[in-house]
Amino acid sequence: MIRRTLLAALASLALAGAADAQTLRIGLREDPDILDPTLARTFVGRIVFATLCDKLFDINERLEIVPQLASGHAWEDPKTLRITLREGVRFHDGEPMDAEAVRYSLNRHLTLSGSFRRSEIGAMESAEVVDPRTLRIRLKVPSSPFLSQLTDRAGMIVSPKAAEAAGRNFGNAPVCAGPYRLVERVAQDRIVVERFDGYWDAARIHIPRITFLPIPDSTVRLANLQSGALEVVQTIEPDDMKAVQANRRLRVAAYDELGYQSIVFNIGNGPRANAGIARDPRLRAAFELAIDRDAVNQVVYEGAYTPTAQPIPPGNPYHVPAFRPEGRDLARARALLREAGVTAPVPVEMTVPNSPDLRQAGEVIQAMVQEAGFALKLNTMEFASSLQAANRGEFETYLVAWSGRVDPDGNTWTFLHSQGGQNDGKYANPEVDRLLDAARTETDVAARRALYGRIFEIALRQDRSRIILWHRKNIVAHTSRLSGFVPVADGLIRPQGLRLN
Repeated sequence: MIRRTLLAALASLALAGAADAQTLRIGLREDPDILDPTLARTFVGRIVFATLCDKLFDINERLEIVPQLASGHAWEDPKTLRITLREGVRFHDGEPMDAEAVRYSLNRHLTLSGSFRRSEIGAMESAEVVDPRTLRIRLKVPSSPFLSQLTDRAGMIVSPKAAEAAGRNFGNAPVCAGPYRLVERVAQDRIVVERFDGYWDAARIHIPRITFLPIPDSTVRLANLQSGALEVVQTIEPDDMKAVQANRRLRVAAYDELGYQSIVFNIGNGPRANAGIARDPRLRAAFELAIDRDAVNQVVYEGAYTPTAQPIPPGNPYHVPAFRPEGRDLARARALLREAGVTAPVPVEMTVPNSPDLRQAGEVIQAMVQEAGFALKLNTMEFASSLQAANRGEFETYLVAWSGRVDPDGNTWTFLHSQGGQNDGKYANPEVDRLLDAARTETDVAARRALYGRIFEIALRQDRSRIILWHRKNIVAHTSRLSGFVPVADGLIRPQGLRLN
């Protein structure tokens, strides 16, 4: 089956390549969800957005926050942020990207039904237009992570005219101020963008067209890259790195990401939260104690990833060194099941995105927890569909990754706070909410780190709301004909400076 899929993909992409040698073809590990920055959620969608929708701010390879659509900023006081904008920026529809457009977009992120940005910038009280190039944002309380939130989709500015005309359908034809404009999307097949000649930084955009191709099978993605049917693969598996390095026509960049892989428990989101594992943290503790993170990492990823128990990676100043994974302990796991009064095998279902590495990871975890007394059933789904199902509460446990953010708030609040936009399991603990809110306003590094340590002890160790498994690596492979690629720990493929030689 894989061979037939591979041959079909190679034939299709080879024809596309012959038709347009000036197209950069990027293989994605899955199809993005909606292309509306307010409603979007997938990591691969962020890669597409890097071509379509510029942000107020971006991050560079040193993880510094740098202006993009903004030209600068200043805190007038701890609750008042003044942002100045670049001159002469226009949206793809020709409308001006001005302070009113920024005000509109921020308010849209806060008020649109289903927004995943609301919990990211919820500290915002108001946005005021000072003049066409100046905006003043007033916060309800001081917010340490607020500026960093504007380096991702919360900072993407949309055309008010286009957004008002399209309403909930804006994601079908997004109009932003990025270097490319959307010309075609065929679900599960391709997304095509073309260079926007009116882009404010046009001198750094050298490739006329980019085609994104979702290819969930890592073997097929790599084969397409090796054959020349793709110029870039968004990610390859660690065990494929040697093959790429041995090919003189290819290059590979491997670097630590900002995020993590996790297992989410549905504790309070609809009828599926009535499963036994949802009702008793002892069962969730037993489930975690049955997993050997190091062994999964070795079997599936050749030891390339970093096992962890917390959502903040080791290189981050807010990482809590004392909060480490517990070792696998089957005796304790079985004792917890007896203490909880359940009879083995305990049935559990885990939703797993349909990619080969995650299917394999799910199978290894399945075998491990079986030894402790769990009967784990794997439910594989297309990734964007799995996110939608999780949001609706249609899961018991969910093996899902987060690409990560520079500020630790972006790796914690939205998942652990009762009002978090991506708290799919609907975990709620008033003390955790209080501590998360306090961490948002704390500016001292040591004090803020201590708050996160307490959050992890309650939410992850006491309540077992989710299991943080490992920090991954971004492993981008591309043709040697491509130059100008700059690895940044968020894993995005930024088009600025890219050339095909």
